[in-house]
Parts: sequence; C-alpha cells; structure tokens
Amino acid sequence: MKVTLLVPVLNEIEGMREIMPRIRSEWVDEIIVVDGGSVDGSAEYASNQGYRLIHQQRKGLRYAYVEALPQITGDVLMTFSPDGNCIPERIPAAIDKIKQGYDMVIVSRYADGARSDDDSRITALANRVFTLTINILFRGQYTDSLGIFRAYKTDLISALDLDKEASYWPWESLFKKTMSWETLLSIRAAKRRLRVADVPGDEPCRIGGRRPLHVRWGFAYILQVFQEVFVWR
Repeated sequence: MKVTLLVPVLNEIEGMREIMPRIRSEWVDEIIVVDGGSVDGSAEYASNQGYRLIHQQRKGLRYAYVEALPQITGDVLMTFSPDGNCIPERIPAAIDKIKQGYDMVIVSRYADGARSDDDSRITALANRVFTLTINILFRGQYTDSLGIFRAYKTDLISALDLDKEASYWPWESLFKKTMSWETLLSIRAAKRRLRVADVPGDEPCRIGGRRPLHVRWGFAYILQVFQEVFVWR
C-alpha cells in the first residue's frame, strides 16, 4: 500500500518552516506540495527542501487536489495542511488505521481526548452542527466531517465523483466560491456505507496568517448537504 501526502499551500511559509521538518520520510511514500500562488516564499521553500512541487493554475483548494491527481501514485491519499492546524505526528496513526481495512480515516478535532485551539465559538458550533446534520441525514458516525486532515483510498475520488464539476453545481456559481470536497467526501462515503473511522488529533492554533471564514462558503455547503439527500444515488 503506497501513501501520498498531499500538502496544499498558499502563503504558509511560517507554518512550513516549523511543521514540514517534523514529517518523517518513512511515514509516507511520496510528498507533493501544491502551491496556490504564494508570494511569501512558500513555493521556493518547498523546492529547496526537495519536495515535488506543483504550481496550481486555478484558485481554490479543490483545484489544488484536481491538478495534483495526475501525479499522485499512492493507493492512499492523505491531505495535510502545513499551517499549524494539523499535527504531523498523527500521520502514522491514521495510516495504520487505513491498513486495518478502512476506506477513510479522519484525524478528528472532536474525537474523545482531542480539542481545537483554533476554533472560535462560531466555527466550533458550525462544525458540530454540520457533522450532526450529516450523521442524521446520511446515517454517518462522524465526530468531524469537515476537516482536511484525513487519509482515504485514492480511487474514491473518481468513484464518488469528487473530481466532477457537476458535483458542486449550482452552488459554486451562485455564491462565487470554489468549494472543497471534504464535506462531499464525508457525505458520499456515508451514503455508500464505506468503512470510516477517526483517530483523535488536536488542532493547534494556526501559525501565521488568519483563519479564512466566509459566510458564502457556509451557505454553499449547507445547501450542498441537503441537495445530497435527493441526488447521487
């Protein structure tokens, strides 16, 4: 089982300098950094450290994933943010769980024993409401359905139509925001009754920069959740 660690970055130089050296080469088989147009030296840092670097052409986290797909060779894909929110030492625990036969493993900020130091009251409430809604509507058993820090079988991307533009219509057009696929992945994995598990992992405060928070994204994801009740059997 080959594992690819995919690291999307956008002006994350402070976090990269602190977080990336903690990732041990024996944990994964390849590391790919996708730069979304950084102007702070993030891309140059990745290149100097010897990481495979992709220069993203279209804006948005989902397009970072899509543009990296042709170069991903792993049977398992693990997405990871170097902004300080993800603790790299939790990577082996998630991969070990995948090797036990799970289709997806989420490093959960809300599993027993874990906590988020980066949440505000608003984001904490929103995350929990989203997860509860997904669990009720799709009979999921998630503690954290939205986080980027997760490992899953690479072939799920095509099997669940995560790479299809139609999966995000019409909400992207309506709200003028590019949606990522974590929420949709959680929903469709639950609809397919795939084997999903979580491992607890704290979410430290972000290193440098600011936490993005956009109301339009929130509305787009809410509508996507309810749309999935009626589409994509």
